[in-house]
Amino acid sequence: MRHLNIREIQEILPHRHPFLLLDYIEDYEPGKYAIGYKCVSYREEFFAGHFPGEPVMPGVLTVEALAQAGAVAILSMEEHKGKTVYFGGIRDCRFRGKVVPGDKLRLETKIIRQKGPVGIGAATASVDGKVVATAELTFMVG
Repeated sequence: MRHLNIREIQEILPHRHPFLLLDYIEDYEPGKYAIGYKCVSYREEFFAGHFPGEPVMPGVLTVEALAQAGAVAILSMEEHKGKTVYFGGIRDCRFRGKVVPGDKLRLETKIIRQKGPVGIGAATASVDGKVVATAELTFMVG
């Protein structure tokens, strides 16, 4: 297993606080997959307004966190080091549960196709083994 701490993730991704949504990478294989985690704290800025009295992590941020896990898999490839990965599309996105303060959000993105700078990742987010979101993410290496 290969794992990355926050400093090593920052060497790969251009994202920074408050938009870096990965705390660590548990395992990854360049060009194949990455499994990461976001430890969701009540102190996240978005909880102030989403929703007062019932804090829920916005689904779009869960999808972004999945994309960042996929970006680790792509940008850790030698030919893509130092580049940026952009969204090209989101298909078949489904939200199946809430992400709330105290959750340890598991983010797994497998690269299922890649041709040149464009590819597709199959992404699954889960909490305590329960799937909370799935999506097919299209990316473009810039």
